[in-house]
Amino acid sequence: MYPLKFVPILKSLVWGGEKIAPFKHIETSQHNIGESWELSGVQGNESVVANGEYAGRTISELVAQFKDRLIGKRNYARTGNEFPLLIKFIDAKQDLSIQVHPNDELAARRHNGSKGKTEMWYVVGADRGAHLMSGLSREITPEEYAARVEGHTITDVLRDYAVSPGDVFFLPAGRIHSIGAGSFIAEIQQTSDITYRIYDFGRLGLDGKPRELHTALAKDAIDYTVLPDYRTAYTREKNKECLLVDCKYFTTSLLDIDRPFAKDIAALGSFLILICTAGNATVKDAGGHTESIRRGETILIPADTAGIEIIPEESAVLLTTYIR
Repeated sequence: MYPLKFVPILKSLVWGGEKIAPFKHIETSQHNIGESWELSGVQGNESVVANGEYAGRTISELVAQFKDRLIGKRNYARTGNEFPLLIKFIDAKQDLSIQVHPNDELAARRHNGSKGKTEMWYVVGADRGAHLMSGLSREITPEEYAARVEGHTITDVLRDYAVSPGDVFFLPAGRIHSIGAGSFIAEIQQTSDITYRIYDFGRLGLDGKPRELHTALAKDAIDYTVLPDYRTAYTREKNKECLLVDCKYFTTSLLDIDRPFAKDIAALGSFLILICTAGNATVKDAGGHTESIRRGETILIPADTAGIEIIPEESAVLLTTYIR
């Protein structure tokens, strides 16, 4: 196999902006693009390979054919023919709805065996005044939650953060959250599209109708634990992988390089995803395959790859993610 690139799936949304297309160096007549699904095995939204021998094939078809060669033995034993991660870029021109995602147990019980959604955000860009909400700012009961949604005061008990490029937030299933206006985010998450929309500021959808809320479903999905800080602290170092998030669903690091960087893939026992947030680079694998990656692009390195070298053109910033 070889480093795989995919055709982005662009989603026009009521809160979407106009930054994704130029960020990704693509031309489109589509507007209000709120999300670009970079790599997805979600049924009905499966990514299609854009390069090489397997161009035109879906990620699901490749997992079914190559199994552990593509995603690794441990991952294939856990998730079978479903690719286990969903990668997105998100451009919030307006505040997104206040929402929460169920954990695996609740999702399986309510949604025909589906998985929950644990995710993380890396802030790629931020306008002046950009913000997001993550977690509760004080203790509340499920009853107070319901009353505050009905009384339009739920945001009064959420932690609101001013954000800057490089900020990281880990969002385990159950943590109430919202991406705020002006935020441009790279999102890494479990393969799941289950969202409970709690509050949407009275906004109408693109069809002119109020968007559906899931207040009652969310009541039992929320983790009411209050933490002192929900922003992830990390130390950024040049030419080293800096760990951002390490959980059972994904391990993600930041790689800011201005010289070639070698990565042992065989030692991971997993695929590796490269998400380029700045600059340009060339990716070479041990089999002699070469693929370019530039800002806004994502590459999947198959698990049966021995190793890769990432060679920046002057400099490049990438997120790397795999499942340990």
